Amino acid sequence: MAQHRRRRTTALALGVPLALTAAGGLAHGFLPGAQPRASAATTAAPAWATAAADGFASVDALGQNGTHGGRDGQIVTVRTLADLERYATASEPYVIVVAATITMNPVGKEIKVASDKTIVGSGTSGQIVGGGFFLGPGVHNVIIRNLTIRDAYQGVWNDKDHDFDAVQMDGAHHVWIDHNDLRHMADGLIDVRKDSTHVTVSWNRLSQDNKAFGIGWTENVVTDITVHHNWIRETEQRNPSTDNAAHAHLYNNFLEDVAGTDINSSYGNYARGATRMVLENSWFQGFRNPVIKDSTASIVQKGNTFVGTSGRNESGGTAFDPRTYYAYTLDRTADVPALLKSGAGPRSSIGTTTATAKAAAATTLTVAKDGSGQYSTVQAAVNAVPAGNTSRVVISVKPGTYRELVKVPSNKPHVTIQGSGSSRNDTVIVYNNASGTPKPDGSGTYGTGGSATVAVEADDFQARNLTISNDFDEKAHQNIAQQAVALRTAADKVFLDSIIVSGDQDTLLVDTASKDRLGRVYTRNSYVIGNVDFIFGRATAVIDKSVITLKKRWDGSSAGYITAPSTAANRKGILIANSTVNGDVSSASFYLGRPWHAGGDASLDPQATVRNTSLSAAVKSAPWTDMSGFSWKDDRFAEYKNSGAGAGAASADRPQLSDAQATGQEVADWLGDWTPSTS
Repeated sequence: MAQHRRRRTTALALGVPLALTAAGGLAHGFLPGAQPRASAATTAAPAWATAAADGFASVDALGQNGTHGGRDGQIVTVRTLADLERYATASEPYVIVVAATITMNPVGKEIKVASDKTIVGSGTSGQIVGGGFFLGPGVHNVIIRNLTIRDAYQGVWNDKDHDFDAVQMDGAHHVWIDHNDLRHMADGLIDVRKDSTHVTVSWNRLSQDNKAFGIGWTENVVTDITVHHNWIRETEQRNPSTDNAAHAHLYNNFLEDVAGTDINSSYGNYARGATRMVLENSWFQGFRNPVIKDSTASIVQKGNTFVGTSGRNESGGTAFDPRTYYAYTLDRTADVPALLKSGAGPRSSIGTTTATAKAAAATTLTVAKDGSGQYSTVQAAVNAVPAGNTSRVVISVKPGTYRELVKVPSNKPHVTIQGSGSSRNDTVIVYNNASGTPKPDGSGTYGTGGSATVAVEADDFQARNLTISNDFDEKAHQNIAQQAVALRTAADKVFLDSIIVSGDQDTLLVDTASKDRLGRVYTRNSYVIGNVDFIFGRATAVIDKSVITLKKRWDGSSAGYITAPSTAANRKGILIANSTVNGDVSSASFYLGRPWHAGGDASLDPQATVRNTSLSAAVKSAPWTDMSGFSWKDDRFAEYKNSGAGAGAASADRPQLSDAQATGQEVADWLGDWTPSTS
C-alpha cells in the first residue's frame, strides 16, 4: 500500500473588491466624534475592515495566503501624523482608519509601512497631504484603501530631484491599492519596483501628474500584477509603464487625455523588456500612443476601445491566461467610462459597481453556460455578491457541466450555490488539479488545499442539489502527489444538502479558518465518493443520512481509508451517523479511518465516530489504523450500534461507545447552538 503523503493545507484568501462597503458610514458609526488619540475598536470588525484582495494579490505565494491586511488585528482611528506613523510601522497587525486630513512633515515624507496593515480612509475624510507611503523589501500583506493622497508637487514638472510618491514599494509583495484618489505628487503616483509582486491596483483615480504608475525597474522577470477599474486622466507618462513584468493583467481601465488642458499624454499602456501583458476591455480617450511595446515584450489585446487616439497602438507575442491564476469578471467596454466616473476613488458609502448593483437588485443570481442566465460561470456570480453581504444570496446554477474553479472568499457569507435541475447529477462543477499539479507560473505545486475544485471560506455557506467533483487522472500522473480535493471548506456553519462530492484521494476536506477557530459542517442526504482519506480535516463535521461510496484505486485494487481527522484538542471531529457505507470494492479492504496529525503536530487529538450506520463487508474487522507514526489508540475513534456485514462486536481493536457515552455524541452535540436551515 502506498504511503499517504503528509499534507500541508493553505488557507485561501481570494476576495473581490466590488466596493468599499460602508467605509464612511460604518467608520463614523462606531467611532466616537471628537477623539484626539487613536482608539481600538471593541466590536466585531465591519466588512470593509476584513475585505481581501482579488487579482494577483489574492494568489497564494511566497508564504502569504492572499492579501487581507490587518484584519486579524485591532481597529484603530488616527487623526495625527504621529498616530498614523505609530500604527503603520508597528510589528502587529492593525486596521488603521484615517479620519482626518494629515499633513506630512517634512514634505515628501513616506511612512514606512510594516506588514499586515490595512490603512483605510473614513468616508471621504481620510486624506494624506504632501507625502505618502513606502513599502520596503519583504513587506507584505498591506491594503491601502479609500484615501486621498495628494499635493507633494514641488513646482517642477518631471521632477528629477524629489522622489515623492503616493505609494512606493521596493521588493514588497501581496499589496492591494483600492478606491483611492492619487494626484499631484512630485514624482509618480504609484511605483511598484524592485521585484515587488502579487499586487492588485483597482478602482483608483490617478490624475494631475507627470508620471502615473511605474512597474518594474529590475532585470528580474518576477512581478505579477493586476490593474483593473482605474480612471487615469491628465497624466503624461507611465499609464502604466510596465518593465520586465512576468504577468501584467490590465482590464476595464479608463485612460483619458482631456482636450484643451496643459497636460498632454505621451503614451498610455507600455510593455517594456520581457513583460507579458494581457490588456482587456479598456477604454482609451484622446491618448497619444495608447498602447506601445518593446520588440522583446508581449501584449495581447482583447475588447479594447479607442476614441480620438493617435500614434502607436501595438500588440503581438504570446501572453498568458489570467484565469489560470484567479477568477475575474469583465465589465462591458462600453460601460467603462461611466462606471469609473461614478465608482472609482474614495467612497462615502457602499459603492456602485456593476457587479454590486446586480447582486443588490436580487437575492437570486442565475448561472447558465448557454448565456440565458445573468452569468455564464459560477465564479462570476460569486464575484457579484457584495463583500460583507448581510443576507442570503442564492446562486442558482442551471444544468450543465461547469469546468472551473470556484472560490467563495471569507468576506462573502450567506451564499448558497444550488443546482436548478431535477437531480443533483444535472449540475456538475468539476476541475482536475492535484496536490502535485504544477502552478502555471512555475512557483510550485498547488498542494492539497489548493487543489480544491470548490473552496469555501465564507461562513453560513450552503450547497444544494449539485455535484462537486475532482476528476484528476491518477493513472496518467503517477509521478506527482495524488491528493485531489473536490470540496474544501474552511468556515463555520457550512450546510451541504443533497449533493454529490466525488473524487479519489482526499475528496472532501473539512477544514477551519485556523487551528483555534470553530468550523462546523453538516452534510445531509448526500453522497461522498472516494478511496483514500476522502473525508478529512480538522472541522467539527457531521455526515448524516448520507451514502459513503467506496471506490477502487486507479489500478483496480481495493484499499483505502474513509476518514482522516486532524481534530484539535477539546474539539469534536468527524461524526458519521445514520448513513450507509458501500461500494464496488473487495471485502475487508477499507479502514473507517486513521489519525492525521497534520505537520506532525502531537497536540492534536483526532476524533472520528461512526454510529447507527450500515457498513458493507468492505470494512475491515479492525477498522482503525495508525498514520505517520501516530497510533489511533492514542486518539478518539469509536463506533456505536452500526449494522451490516462490516459491523462487529466490541474489542480492543474495535472500541464501542456505551449507551451513556453515546448520548454525548449525537448530531446535536456536534452542531451546538447551530440548527442548519435552508432559509
